[in-house]
Amino acid sequence: MRIDLTFPDLASRAVQYNARASVADFDACMEEYAVLAIEAKARVAGLYDLPYGMAAAERLDVFPACQQPAPLFVFIHGGYWHSQRKEEACGMAPALHQHGVALATVEYTLLPQATLAEVVREVRSAIAWLYRYAAQYGIDPQRIYVGGSSAGAHLVGMLYAQDWQQDYGLPPDVIKGALALSGLYDIRPLCDIYVNDWLRLYPDQAARLSPLLCLPPAPQAGKLRLSVGGKETDGFRHQTLAYHHAALELGLDVRLIEDSGNNHFSLVNELSKPDSRLFRQLLEMIGA
Repeated sequence: MRIDLTFPDLASRAVQYNARASVADFDACMEEYAVLAIEAKARVAGLYDLPYGMAAAERLDVFPACQQPAPLFVFIHGGYWHSQRKEEACGMAPALHQHGVALATVEYTLLPQATLAEVVREVRSAIAWLYRYAAQYGIDPQRIYVGGSSAGAHLVGMLYAQDWQQDYGLPPDVIKGALALSGLYDIRPLCDIYVNDWLRLYPDQAARLSPLLCLPPAPQAGKLRLSVGGKETDGFRHQTLAYHHAALELGLDVRLIEDSGNNHFSLVNELSKPDSRLFRQLLEMIGA
């Protein structure tokens, strides 16, 4: 099964991978995203800017659960790797807190100040830090789940990948499940369009940083849940379908969560709604 990720020409490819241009009310979507985070911080106590590494951006926020040790959902923000912040990424904290799940939101060095390989190293370091210091924050290190949107979903895919955990002293199954929204899983097609202004990769480098090309074997893989907005471009829809198909071929525990009403930027806000299908699927994955 071949799913087109490159499109007929570079001009159409650039359109297909331009999420912002596909949304007429981008500013309103981002305002809702920010307001949800403000409201979340007013309702749930958090520990802010905990350093997981030496770089200035290597910080994370933790929103502990009341009943401990609790499962942990680690969320990684999007922004095409070169924008946005963890400070606006915690809108789902109250819904998770209501169901006894802790939340961590991760910051990373934005491109082009860092390379994408460095960003991948940073988020993997964040997982190692959370695993080692879990007890201090009421977290069960055996129940770590990860999620992210857009570029954050790409980074989630690199956490779900194989053959990195041993370099950080982690068990192969440290990630028990992953929720990836509107992600980019084969980033080679981005090397020829405007995104490479900050990505700065050759296709062979991009291949090594593409989650679709480094899926884990079924015995050590956690659950994988994918979704993409029904109002998104074919570029982002095809990326999700291709990743889903590759995971199915390997026999992984993967599920595609259908969506019809959301765009690239509103889909993540569904996680702040306890009665939404996406949030219920997240709880089911966690077992909360």
